[in-house]
Amino acid sequence: MDTSRPAVDPGRLWAGGAATALVAALIAIVGVLIARGVFDIAVLAPASAGALGGTATAWYAALAGAAGLAATALVQLLIAFAPRPMRFFSWVMVLATAVAVIVPLVLDLSTGAKLTFGLLNLILGLAIGSLVAGTAAAAIRSPARRDGLGV
Repeated sequence: MDTSRPAVDPGRLWAGGAATALVAALIAIVGVLIARGVFDIAVLAPASAGALGGTATAWYAALAGAAGLAATALVQLLIAFAPRPMRFFSWVMVLATAVAVIVPLVLDLSTGAKLTFGLLNLILGLAIGSLVAGTAAAAIRSPARRDGLGV
């Protein structure tokens, strides 16, 4: 067994991952409410769907939460097997966020909906990436501390 490799406290990591998923889902809902209710931008559903936008908003929030959980699983995998795991995690998050921002811009939507959807995806990517990275940093135990003898 390689004792020089850092270990992860899985309970702490996944508690943070669950909290990240909740925050991401709430960001999605708040973002849609602001876009639809305050700025009258029909994002995710026609304007007739009201301030919440119907089931599309629920799906968007669920996918945002799932992205938080997927990021947590990815960081756990990277810590276990990759050299410089947080560097790889940062790159994956930046590129995944870039894709999430660009995709709405190429869809057949109004300009306001494209920009709003892209901005929401940017905020979600930044939130998920920073929260999971912070959680991972707090959940990593250095090899010297695994047996409780380290400082």
